[in-house]
Amino acid sequence: MTDPTRDAGPADLATADRQAPADTGPEDAAREALAALRAEVARVVVGQDAAVSGLLVALLCRGHVLLEGVPGVAKTLLVRTLAAGLALDTKRVQFTPDLMPADVTGTLVYDNRSAVFSFRPGPVFTNLLLADEINRTPPKTQASLLEAMEERQVSVDGDPRPLPDPFIVCATQNPVEYEGTYPLPEAQLDRFLLKLTLPIPGREDELRVLAQHDRGFDPRDLAAAGVRPVATAADLAAGRAAAARVRVAPEVLGYVVDLARATRESPSLALGCSPRGATMLLAAAKAWAWLTGRDYLTPDDVKALATPVLRHRLALRPEAELEGATTDAVLAGVLGRVPTPR
Repeated sequence: MTDPTRDAGPADLATADRQAPADTGPEDAAREALAALRAEVARVVVGQDAAVSGLLVALLCRGHVLLEGVPGVAKTLLVRTLAAGLALDTKRVQFTPDLMPADVTGTLVYDNRSAVFSFRPGPVFTNLLLADEINRTPPKTQASLLEAMEERQVSVDGDPRPLPDPFIVCATQNPVEYEGTYPLPEAQLDRFLLKLTLPIPGREDELRVLAQHDRGFDPRDLAAAGVRPVATAADLAAGRAAAARVRVAPEVLGYVVDLARATRESPSLALGCSPRGATMLLAAAKAWAWLTGRDYLTPDDVKALATPVLRHRLALRPEAELEGATTDAVLAGVLGRVPTPR
């Protein structure tokens, strides 16, 4: 499984809303707002429904997302469109080889008139940070996001400074085998809730993309494309509270644990899923269940999110890599072997 859209079944949130029990509370309003957000993004970004679904799950989990794909598959456009559809503060950092940590976190600036140092916050002080081409910058600058992603604060000169709530990093990267890339370390990869891969769109979707551009669409001017904010921080808070209340049977909890343990026992993997990975899988699956209109979790929800939640937390053995194995293939084998509860 490479995405929640293909494997979870009801990928269209409009369909999921029709299946949901009718109510008029904040939970229903939040689901409608996220459905509208999905529609806004889909109007601009064609053929990447799976990634849009993953981003909605991440918003509900306060989780960070790593988007990987070759140049030109709309990674940056996807995040920019999502940001335009949210009534949240957003900033973008273009990661380059000469970017310094202070360019991300901020720095102390000396004021000659007052003879004191004042803190000038960096772009990380926002609700949604687009870390564009994060693997184009050296590890020292990549590491500037470690504390922010885990503790949701930034320490400068020994003083911790809290980040706004919500705070989400949406990072894009080119495949690691491309020239001029610096692979992210395991500790940083583990801080991403999801790693979503964006494929080359199919022929029909590519025709729609070309038709958009033929009509004058400018991906640099989303306002002209009519993208408007349709979801707020209050909608996200209501959705998170509702997703947290999704009921989980003991058998499904056991299924999550069994999947995690099976990765640790796989002969193809040098590093399996950590307990944090298992908790992230549970949270993401509950968010997906709520988005599709249910207040209970099923094994299919877990299966749908297993690959995007776990693929970047695993490390292949060298001999498995030489044989052409991939983490996605190993996870597919694990999902096929571990018994699914009824």
